Amino acid sequence: MHVLVVVGHPLPDSFNHALARSYADAARAGGAQVRVLDLATTPFPHDPPSRRALAAHGGTTDHLEPEVAALVEHVRWADHLVVTHPQWWGTYPAVLKAFLDRVLLAGVAFRYTKGHAPRRLLRGRTARTFMTMDSPKPWNLLAYRDAAGASLGAATLAFTGHRLVGRTTFAPVRFSTPERRERWLATAARLGRRDVERLTARHRARTRVAVAA
Repeated sequence: MHVLVVVGHPLPDSFNHALARSYADAARAGGAQVRVLDLATTPFPHDPPSRRALAAHGGTTDHLEPEVAALVEHVRWADHLVVTHPQWWGTYPAVLKAFLDRVLLAGVAFRYTKGHAPRRLLRGRTARTFMTMDSPKPWNLLAYRDAAGASLGAATLAFTGHRLVGRTTFAPVRFSTPERRERWLATAARLGRRDVERLTARHRARTRVAVAA
């Protein structure tokens, strides 16, 4: 099982990084192959140089900048995608938005078919998101209509074919105690173990069906 953990925070050593490490360590211990993509330390051109760079028709990435093509391969490699990010201005930081814009391309993540209905090219994969924020959870729902969750979960991951297995919000982070943060890190680890167990069992079941057929 291949797990890609994307840290969508522009500054290193954030609590999002700690959550990513906790999840990744638990997933590795469960037997998964894990890559952690830290957007705080992964340079790539955020703005496409031309309209041609917004697509990879036929899945070909030779025309993309090498840094972007490498990121595309990370996403293609992953059976399970985990994204952790803070809530900034109701959604998520620009570095994560740039990653999504440059990597989830037409021809890689989706393709429009006749009648403009999208074909989800990453169907069969799963995803999980972690979000940290300072706002209380009820306020996020009432005032912001959970904009980050709708944007990342529905308009992006689901649109490309990922099945969202969970969304976890850690809040409020500001003024949280060290004890509470430790509990949150333990939650991330528990979810890492559980995801690997469930997805490994699902893969084995599919293998048995294929062999029987």
